[in-house]
This record gives sequence, structure tokens and C-alpha cells, in this order.
Amino acid sequence: MSQNAIEIRGLQKTYAAGRGAPAKQALKGVDLEIPAGSVFGLLGPNGAGKSTLINILAGLVVKTAGQVTIWGFDQDVNPRQSRASIGVMPQELNLDPFFTPRAALEVQAGLYGVPKSQRRSDEILRLVGLEDKAEAYARTLSGGMRRRLLLAKALVHQPHVLVLDEPTAGVDIELRQMLWENVRRLNQQGMTVILTTHYLEEAEEMCDEIAIINFGEVVARDSTANLLGRLDSKTMIIHPEDEAATLPEAPGIEVETRPDGSLALSYQSRETPAEAVLEAVRGAGIRIRDVKTEQADLQDVFLELTRSR
Repeated sequence: MSQNAIEIRGLQKTYAAGRGAPAKQALKGVDLEIPAGSVFGLLGPNGAGKSTLINILAGLVVKTAGQVTIWGFDQDVNPRQSRASIGVMPQELNLDPFFTPRAALEVQAGLYGVPKSQRRSDEILRLVGLEDKAEAYARTLSGGMRRRLLLAKALVHQPHVLVLDEPTAGVDIELRQMLWENVRRLNQQGMTVILTTHYLEEAEEMCDEIAIINFGEVVARDSTANLLGRLDSKTMIIHPEDEAATLPEAPGIEVETRPDGSLALSYQSRETPAEAVLEAVRGAGIRIRDVKTEQADLQDVFLELTRSR
């Protein structure tokens, strides 16, 4: 096994035309490496190709071209081993309503060929907080409990890689916190986690590295810190002692008055030093009561990189 949990080379997927719809190229030669032991974010707008990529990794969609290696197993050469190395928690609640959680895990383990002596159904149910619902029918579970069961099903065969596809969409704060506690624990135990999410603050907090996909291509792939550093825009918030009679003016600085009376001065830190911003404020005769700065967050990076081309 290399230092990468997943290696993708030249991955392409084209969906054939049908029923009046033209052929669609969902993935256009994607190259991607996901380090073993990381929490890796896979982000992109709707229709960018994220779901197609995940479904190819899971063995649910057949690629058109390219190479996929999961935990050292080439998907074409060793399909069973590569599939056994990955667990997927899908976005859709696809559960049999007449199975209990314990029965669902036992069936899932059987599908993966896990011997009965090696099954950990009760342990996994405790992990996701469903031990007291082990014998309840899935149809009686709340939406949040069903999401926990989906996570449990993804863990039955002890995969090296766990894919979470929009895991917290529409769930309450308590369930979200429980889920991330479990994810952190699994990651600390050595599991590689791949996360897709529309909650960018979640990706910013959880992920070591992030890839952003748009129009079937990887438009950015870097550490979370480096991605945030790509946007050089900063905003200095000045709270004046008194209402500003004259707004500061200087090259490279844009000024906006906010409803609370503060002044927001936006600038590019590589071109304009913070001292120049403060000099412009003092030059306008403004006495400063308080000052703070705001920097770009992951949402700014995402919007910048996925802007229509």
C-alpha cells in the first residue's frame, strides 16, 4: 500500500444519450490522490461530478476510462478487494423498513462475506447510538436514527476508507455533533474519511485537505489552509469614536459604511499593507475606538473557483 488511500488517474465518465437528452461527460480526466489517514473534502456545486466520482469508487457506476486504485487494489484488476476496502454512507435513506438495525447490519456483513465470528453488529450499534433500537423496525426510526444506521452499515466490513456523502444534510445539531465525534474517533484510529458536504464551515473545520470539482474537472486541490490563503482579500473593520464625516481614501482600498456605523475597508494584503489602511483612516481624521480584521473563508474560495467560466 502506498501512502495514498486512493489514487485516481485520467478518470472519465460519459453518460450515453437517451430519450432526447444528449450524451453528457460527467468526469473529464480527473487526477486525484487522497492521502491515507486524512479527512479529505470533496466539494463542488450540484452537477459538478461529485456523485459520479463517489459511485465509481463504490463500484456502482462503470467508468468510461481511467484508473482507480483503492488501498493499493486496482479496481479493474482486483475489483472485490478494492470494493471491500471502502464503505459508503449514501445521501439517500435506502433502508429496508422491515429489518431491525441489528438484522440490517447482519445482512450487510453477510453480503461482504464477513464470518459470523468476526461480525461487530452490537459494537457498531453502540458506536452510532442505536444500541437501544437494535430490535426496532427501521420504519419506526426517526430520520436522524436512519442516518445513524446508514453510517453503521458502511462500517460492518471494517473498511480502510469511509465515504460520507452529504451526511448531515437536514439533520439536527445534536446528530451532527454525534456524527462528527464518531468520524474524528474513526479517523484517529487510522481510517481515511472522504466527505462531501454543502456546509462549507463543516469542511473548513473537519478536513485536512480539500479538492473542488466543477464541470467534471478538479479545479483546486490543496490543504485547507493553503486554499484559504489563495484569496488574498482582507477586510479591516474600524469602529470610530464618532460618526465619520469623511471616508478614508487611498489606492487599493474600498470603503463601505455598515449599519452599525463601522467602516469596512477591503484591500489585498499583498499589494496594500495594513499600515497603509490605518494611515488612510487617520488621514480622514477618524479616531479609532476599536479595530478588527476579517479574512476569506472557504465559502469565498469555493465561489471564486466555481464561478461560471
